[in-house]
Amino acid sequence: MELAPQDPVINENRVDYVPTPISVTRARQHAARLVAEWGHAALADDVALIVSELASNAVRHGRVPGRLFRVHLTLMKTALRIAVSDPKGERLPHPRQPSPEDRHGRGLLIVRALAARWGVRERTVGKEIWAELDLTSSLSTGQS
Repeated sequence: MELAPQDPVINENRVDYVPTPISVTRARQHAARLVAEWGHAALADDVALIVSELASNAVRHGRVPGRLFRVHLTLMKTALRIAVSDPKGERLPHPRQPSPEDRHGRGLLIVRALAARWGVRERTVGKEIWAELDLTSSLSTGQS
């Protein structure tokens, strides 16, 4: 999905990670810290959870030996966009309804519940799963 031209980019950050579980933790922590630094601390927990779910999926389902996954955060005037891309494009994700006994399968349901919008974009190599959180008109830092 292309960003809307009427919603200018204020800040952005891209980091590539090795597809390992520790990278999920690092991506989550980096995203939460960055969003707070950008003045939206109230969104940091939701961003951390979305990054964690999407990065976990990239490690579990999008892993290709020798290839990295990317976390791209984009702060726009009215929204914060989180995009995670991985090199495995033949397997596009979709939400499912896991049974109570299933240990996995709830990640996209969590993303869908937290995000105002989300989707999947095929890339030349791999795929990108993105989610957007709407911003309030005032900064969400909790500062006076």
